[in-house]
Order: sequence, then C-alpha cells, then structure tokens
Amino acid sequence: MRTTRPRASRHPRARPRRRPRPPRSRAEPVTGRTEWPGDSPDSSRAEKELSPQDPAERARAICLRLLTGNPRTRKQLADALRKREVPDEVAEEVLSRFEDVGLIDDAAFAGAWVESRHHGRGLARRALARELRTKGVEPALIQEAVDQLDSEREEATARELVERKLRATRGLDRDRRLRRLAGMLARKGYPEGMALRVVRQALEAEGEDTDGLDESF
Repeated sequence: MRTTRPRASRHPRARPRRRPRPPRSRAEPVTGRTEWPGDSPDSSRAEKELSPQDPAERARAICLRLLTGNPRTRKQLADALRKREVPDEVAEEVLSRFEDVGLIDDAAFAGAWVESRHHGRGLARRALARELRTKGVEPALIQEAVDQLDSEREEATARELVERKLRATRGLDRDRRLRRLAGMLARKGYPEGMALRVVRQALEAEGEDTDGLDESF
C-alpha cells in the first residue's frame, strides 16, 4: 500500500514581527567645542562666538592654539590678535602673562631658529638675522642668537654647500662656475669675501686655474 505524504502548506511560515526601532535623533550641536582658525571655513566666526563678553578668554585661546603648532614670537602673536580684533590693551595683558609663565620666549625662539635654519638650510648669520627681524625679534636678541655661529663654523658650512653643488657646475667655463657658486652662497647670507675664497679654493682643488678671476660677481 502506497503511503501518501502530507502536502506542505502553501502559506509561508509566519515570521515574528520585529519591534520598530526608535527614530534616530539628530545630534545636537556641541556648544562646548572650540573651533580654531583653519579648522573650517567658519572658524573665524566660531572664534568670535567663543566668548564675546570676555575678550581676554578669546585672546588666551587664540594664543594657545597658535603656540600648539609652532613656537611664535610675541610680535607674531600680537599680529594674530590684532587681526582677530582683540583690543590692544587686552592683547598686551595676555601676552605679558604668557611671557611671565614662559610660553612666549623670544630669546629661546631666536636661538632655536638659528640652530635649525643653519643646520637645515645652511643659512649664514646675515640671512638668519634678516629672517628674525621679519618675525619681530628685538635686535639685541638677534645678535645674541647669531653669535652662536662663529666665523669658523660659518665657513665650514659654506665649504660643505659648495662641495654639494660643485659637480653640477662641471662643464661650465670657470667664470660661470665662480659666479654660480659664489651667488648661491651670497643668497644664503655669506659675506662676499668668504664666498669668493671658498669657491676659489674648491675650484683650485679640481685643477681650475683661478689666476685673474675678478674679485666681484
């Protein structure tokens, strides 16, 4: 006798109903977060909204933000506060306080600048002093900083710079080599007499005849 299997139900098995998820609420803006220059196109507006009734608080926040990235001179910070319309008397008070606690130190800034730029770019005292003037460092502090470089160290760096560039000038006539190498040193702030002497000696070491070379370039 043939056994007949029961037919499967045509109706699909009922699935358990899922509980509806509660609607997601849009995140409310975080009012405690401080926006800084460069974070967004609206950073300047956010900066002004930080504490309109307390410009000293704004000034402190601006200075701390700028000092977080790189060391700054007092003049650089003063210019930044003036650009952001912080009253001059408030800016002076905040900057003086930052100096008192060592957050602004133009002497240390100048010393570190000289060491870094001489080692990294081969700049001589004259070029370094010019850069520090543009950053608002006082003349006495500039002199103190560039005095770290004595003439022997400066000349040794000039020789290293010429050695690096010497090969690229091979194939040029002697006068063009002199002008190109001495001009490179002049742009980095080396005195003309030192530049000519160092280049002459480098050319002579390669067998160039340096008799009759002009004393200027």
